[in-house]
Amino acid sequence: MNSILPEERKNAILQTLERTGKVKVIDFAEQYQVSPETIRRDLMLLEEKGLLKRVYGGAVKKSYQNGEPPFLQRQTVNQDAKVKIGIAAADLIADGDTVVIDVGTTMLEFAKVLKGKQDITIITNSLPVSSVLTEARLSNVFSGEVILLGGQINPKQQSIGGRMTEKLLQQFHIDKAFISAGGVSIDGGISDYDMTESSVSQAMIEVSKQIIVLADSTKIGVDAFCKICPLEAVDVIVCDQSFPKGWENDLNIKGLNWVTAE
Repeated sequence: MNSILPEERKNAILQTLERTGKVKVIDFAEQYQVSPETIRRDLMLLEEKGLLKRVYGGAVKKSYQNGEPPFLQRQTVNQDAKVKIGIAAADLIADGDTVVIDVGTTMLEFAKVLKGKQDITIITNSLPVSSVLTEARLSNVFSGEVILLGGQINPKQQSIGGRMTEKLLQQFHIDKAFISAGGVSIDGGISDYDMTESSVSQAMIEVSKQIIVLADSTKIGVDAFCKICPLEAVDVIVCDQSFPKGWENDLNIKGLNWVTAE
């Protein structure tokens, strides 16, 4: 095993990060029969390329360490991928559906491309999403109703949340929930950075028949602060990258439908 090339070793590190979200120096040193210092150098080089973040004893997949930036700062980050995801997600809505749309910049791109649907009902706790959908409805881009949930406004994230929002969701039977995520991993499932928004996401999931998660490639393998639901509770994931290597044999996600947004 110690004859493996350095680049192969680094690729193995990245594949493990993709699968589990973290790597340990001691595990890789033993597996590849090299010194811990060799693995630390590998991690340092990968960190310099922006591919991971070193922590004590190993490394984790790069993510926002102090929570996500405000909504407006995130809006242009990875925007092309978010537009592709939005277009692919819009194809999952059928005429007559009742859907709930979560908060986040990917959800905003999703709302912008939602067109041509007939007699749909859309519920959301996102101020920007509700604004885009209201304009689209007035312009007859689609037909149906737009419902903005009530509750406490978070100006920074342009969202509505709290106990009132969660109680309002309990009044509905929803066909499809479109959920945003700060992290998607095998062990950690679907997670996010904000406790209030995560609680609302959980409430959306509880009242919906089908759970659809929209997440760009930067979220895969990441465990954010707040758990939303296990991966096996999700029906569909729409992402701009193909199904992650190393996930194929996990029995908990055999029923998961992965949609790659081209």
